[in-house]
Amino acid sequence: MSYNEPPFSITTLKNGIRLIHQNTGKSEIVHCGILVNAGTRHESHGKEGLAHFIEHVLFKGTSHRTSMQILNRLEVVGGELNAYTSKEETCIHASVQVQYLERAFDLIADIMFNSIFPEKEIAKEKEVVLDEIRSYLDNPSEQIFEDFESKLFRNNTLGNPILGTTQSVKAFTRNDIINFIKTNYHPEKMVVSVTGDISFTRAKELADKYFVSRAKANNVAAVQKFKHNKTFAQTMERPTEQTHFVMGNVAYSFRDKRRLQLSLLNNILGGPAMNSILSLSVREKYGYTYNIESNYLSYSDTGVFNIYFATEPKLFDKTYAVVNKELEKLRNNKFTTTKLSQHKKQLIGQIALAQENKAGIMMALGRTLLNHNRVDTLETIFAKINAITPEDILHVANEVFDKNKFSTLQYVSPN
Repeated sequence: MSYNEPPFSITTLKNGIRLIHQNTGKSEIVHCGILVNAGTRHESHGKEGLAHFIEHVLFKGTSHRTSMQILNRLEVVGGELNAYTSKEETCIHASVQVQYLERAFDLIADIMFNSIFPEKEIAKEKEVVLDEIRSYLDNPSEQIFEDFESKLFRNNTLGNPILGTTQSVKAFTRNDIINFIKTNYHPEKMVVSVTGDISFTRAKELADKYFVSRAKANNVAAVQKFKHNKTFAQTMERPTEQTHFVMGNVAYSFRDKRRLQLSLLNNILGGPAMNSILSLSVREKYGYTYNIESNYLSYSDTGVFNIYFATEPKLFDKTYAVVNKELEKLRNNKFTTTKLSQHKKQLIGQIALAQENKAGIMMALGRTLLNHNRVDTLETIFAKINAITPEDILHVANEVFDKNKFSTLQYVSPN
């Protein structure tokens, strides 16, 4: 597979790694990274958090560099090196001045393919991750999403906590790390992404030089498909001043054509803008809460939609009632073409603004190619948004916002 189409170019290297490149115009900075389709849901039972732990220990030494040499390699020229782990992917990425792009490619490839995982560093990094887990547990507004998904996707590795548990992290061994990488870190499951003022020819040259050494795999492990569970309504005690609450439902996968329709509806309901329905009705009109939002995440075979808010315990019932009232309106009332057109313009404008974040573009392009094996141009995305009808939105609202399909999780103070 190989084709060139502005504003990005895509090709497949000899070993199966895909490369996507976008020249984002005149700039001193270039962003690059490698994404591998190996995340939380690829873990086996008892190894919860292993994908994230590997993201940490990849930086702890290679056959060519010590951990200090890794950390200093880009920092000494003012660059940045970082990584993240999600439910379905791990990414190592860097941002540097254009003249140091080869240095970044060399380092990222070394980390991805030549890490040696010293036992002493593994033991040390366990303490770091355990502290990260404790920090997360101290933040109920973040932890509640993890707990909600663990229940929504129970009996499936998609419900694994990204950080793992205290018990699972303490039990990790070097063999666990090596076996996970052998099983999941295959070229066919990798994408190299580059954005900046650099030619596709140069990006391909560097990718061939540093990333084709990884051999193809004979077998690529498959993940366990998610099957819907029964709904739940659960309350958990947490030492917190507020009542934290999540309600939600399984939703569309990133391969579903309705994904963009739900993205638009989610943006209308509780997206980042201050004029979202929930912000105006719950926060601005009544002052019931400081933080209320809705979210939609898509995975390879399913997705999750949720609404989150935190409020004073005595205001919980009133807040919950307003949220349900707004959901009922969306299920029963169709947008006018004019009103929906205004919402489309808002989403399109937000997407356009996001193009200013060149590092974000690099990761988004890589993630999209990794998951879809294709990338739409902005013009195509905008055309798809503009093609959404009021009937589409009403249908999605009744399917995803069905109150009989919602599950709930509430954090309450034990006092």
